[in-house]
Amino acid sequence: MDILFRSKLFQVIRRFQTGRSGDLLERHVILHPGAITVLPILNDGRVVLLKQYRVAVEKYLIELPAGTRETDEEPIITAGRELTEETGYTAGKIEPLTVFYSSPGILHEEMHLFLATDLRPGSSNLEDGEDIQVVLADWAEVRRMIFAGEIQDAKTLVGLLWYLAKIS
Repeated sequence: MDILFRSKLFQVIRRFQTGRSGDLLERHVILHPGAITVLPILNDGRVVLLKQYRVAVEKYLIELPAGTRETDEEPIITAGRELTEETGYTAGKIEPLTVFYSSPGILHEEMHLFLATDLRPGSSNLEDGEDIQVVLADWAEVRRMIFAGEIQDAKTLVGLLWYLAKIS
């Protein structure tokens, strides 16, 4: 494994795959420590979403709270930490829903989806550079935003649609 680039959060490596032709094919993969996304639901049924500026796409996206796992940190611990840091809410209950890969063609990142309930409000603790506003939406509004194309973030679509499919 050749490391082509190393940053604080990820590495880009070179791997090889044998093609159907028998030729050795060069591939580039982003290694990532893994991440979580949280579906926070208030006692009145509204969903806690974020309107967050994303430098990569140069615009605000509507997202579920999410974040990168710290070294050796259990995903459920990351979920609780990120929920509070980004929204100010603390969950009385956090439960795992599913695990998925957001872009397995190039990205090694494993994403853990959690449901957070019994939420208690508090203060957020945003990192420098995070431009985040909390958005509360009922499920009718969530559905409207999904099908109007207002929610474009893959992890958020996975989380919301997974939950809607599960409860219907």
